[in-house]
Amino acid sequence: MYRKFGVAGVVFAAAISVTSAAFAGASDYTFEPVKAEVKKGNGVTLAVRLVHKPTGKPVSDAVIFSPRIDMSPEGMETMTAPATPVAGTEPGTYGFKTDLVMAGGWLLTVSAKVQGEPETVTGKITFKAAD
Repeated sequence: MYRKFGVAGVVFAAAISVTSAAFAGASDYTFEPVKAEVKKGNGVTLAVRLVHKPTGKPVSDAVIFSPRIDMSPEGMETMTAPATPVAGTEPGTYGFKTDLVMAGGWLLTVSAKVQGEPETVTGKITFKAAD
């Protein structure tokens, strides 16, 4: 009799995990700065980590696209800089080479397609460029 309940419990747990995976979405992921403060200048590399929030694990092999960097967290659209994707230094990190010509706040906006997720993950990450 106890064996029946044990099997039923395993089946129930498997059904719950499949159901919760089916309802996962873009909100289950977040971008975090690897280092939020960088030195201003040309050829600065900004690094971000893409994290699966429920597990806390970094997400490798996401397809990163549409990086954009604007001066100040409010997104001063008249002061933008190109952001070129570069390889991350560790699994789940993604780098962007850019020119931060002024000290102050910069906002990196980036999108990603995560394998198995139908929605696009978009993040806005704030960096501070210091003298």
